[in-house]
Amino acid sequence: YVPQSSLKPMVIRHLPKAIVLLFVALLFACGSSATATPDSSGGTTPKSAPQATTAPAATSAPSTGGSVPPTAVPTAAVQATKAPPAKVKPTGVINYGVPETGIFQGHPRELSSPRVQYSAISYGESMWAIQPDLSAGPLLATEWSISDDFLTWTIKIRDDVEFHKGYGLMTIEDVHWSYKEYHEGALNARATILGDFWLGNQGGSQEIVDDHTIKLNTGVPWVPQVAYEAMRHLGGTSTSIVSKKQSDELGVSEASVNIAATGPWEIVGHESGVSWNFKAVQDHWRQTPFFDEFVIWTIPEESARVAGFQTGTLDIFQMAFDSLPTVDAVEGSKIVAWPNAGQAGLNIYGQTYGVDKEGNPYEATDCTNAWVSCDEDPSSQEWANAVMVKKAMSISIDRDTIVETLLSGFGHGIALRDWMGHEGKADPNWAFPYDPAAAKELLSDAGYPDGFSITLTPAIRGAPAETEACEAVAQYWEEIGISVKIQNVPYATIRPSLITRQYQGVTCHTVGPRLTPIIGAGNYVNQSTFSYGTEHPWLQEKVTDAKAEVNPVELARKEREVYGWFFDNVMGFGLYAFDGIWPVGPKLDPDWTPFAYSEPRLPNSFEYIKHR
Repeated sequence: YVPQSSLKPMVIRHLPKAIVLLFVALLFACGSSATATPDSSGGTTPKSAPQATTAPAATSAPSTGGSVPPTAVPTAAVQATKAPPAKVKPTGVINYGVPETGIFQGHPRELSSPRVQYSAISYGESMWAIQPDLSAGPLLATEWSISDDFLTWTIKIRDDVEFHKGYGLMTIEDVHWSYKEYHEGALNARATILGDFWLGNQGGSQEIVDDHTIKLNTGVPWVPQVAYEAMRHLGGTSTSIVSKKQSDELGVSEASVNIAATGPWEIVGHESGVSWNFKAVQDHWRQTPFFDEFVIWTIPEESARVAGFQTGTLDIFQMAFDSLPTVDAVEGSKIVAWPNAGQAGLNIYGQTYGVDKEGNPYEATDCTNAWVSCDEDPSSQEWANAVMVKKAMSISIDRDTIVETLLSGFGHGIALRDWMGHEGKADPNWAFPYDPAAAKELLSDAGYPDGFSITLTPAIRGAPAETEACEAVAQYWEEIGISVKIQNVPYATIRPSLITRQYQGVTCHTVGPRLTPIIGAGNYVNQSTFSYGTEHPWLQEKVTDAKAEVNPVELARKEREVYGWFFDNVMGFGLYAFDGIWPVGPKLDPDWTPFAYSEPRLPNSFEYIKHR
């Protein structure tokens, strides 16, 4: 295991730590359906390839994330050194297999998860690249400063970034317009935050200083990490800057399917449910890819992705952990692992206490659900009963067995999500020890000796074992008398009901590292575009207050207070932290390092992969 401070990928020939237990074998159904797969004849493998230039050296504004001591007063970041792009003659094809991309739409008004993460690894780039210590480093933004009162941000962007398809140099107008479109489209999970920051929704203002500089008054003080997280590169909340001129000329719909952005890969074609096809951007400002083409294939079945890798039609793919022995046996294969890649937890929906952002009671709240209290007073008996139910759900899960079997030991159990990488700030008493007998007693004490029914939905977002682990949770719950209906649907299908607070049940949901834990808590307030299913007047007050706290010592205290209440009342819970692992075939050099660390649960930085 590699500590988080050393995130260079491990390349290993791996034999799993444990044989998958019998109950795990029952999780997997046999068979597959016909799925389009790439042609194994594509691409060439030269004997040698030019050396890559290193990504621009990272410099950062102050951060309170990771293990870096917090800095109370912000200062200006030093401008990133500009390096000439690598002189590379791209050749060959990288074929990447994933469970689901969704239809291709690149316009900020139309782009939503899970497509966001695949946009970021291909055609898109955002403002900041998160560093291994979870601080913010430059990407499209080169330097920035924050006033002492944390109200005014002065941001300078690169002056040498070309849009795809001949739409010219990127300017600050493109950046400001892109974020306005994300906000007004309201599909990005950080749409509200983007509007508050870039449009002055909280009484702020904007001043475009020149073509590459803007001065933003946010109206209220901001915790810097909240801004960095919302405008970081990679992940389900990533934001790609696109050409305003293209949309002005073509309109939203036409621009969206042939988007002009800034990344090292340019979209050249796509077919819904089949593939997204890209070509390398020659002389890209950051890194010209070593391969000429990059294809992201939609292949829902794990068995089909494994078969594609075995036959050489896939060079890399998102892999379930128990496929390790199979892919490890493929001649010339290597396993790449990036530690602390993500964290899985269970969101308990329907706990919408208080009022929505319009001041109205939530229409979908149903307190006949065993996990929902008919009284929002935490001192009431109804509330105590709901807490006992949720605690029973948590302690009935053997997290260690899930990690050792489904993850082959590549991870560890967690009680609360959002704290991965910040364990030094967490309360050591936050734990849910496995105890199914006590779980049954809690259900009986809460008035459910014969259990109850619940819907459990894997939020399929491309993380390893996300569906299998969710099915394991269902089996643990069945063992204590809870009748579970597994709902296997594409994430894009369920997401609208999460946003509108209509869904009633539980989702298994993975996220990447948080720059600071309170960012995750932002999904528990009614202003959030997205919802983790839990909202309460206490959380509304405390989370809102903590997100406005700019003193890092006070912020750490308030984060513990928020999550302490969350833990005590079991409003949701963590499952495990996991490493990102995936196989690479004989065409690809496995020794590459990501240039951003906000989303190491999926392979990224494909432009830095050399021919083996």
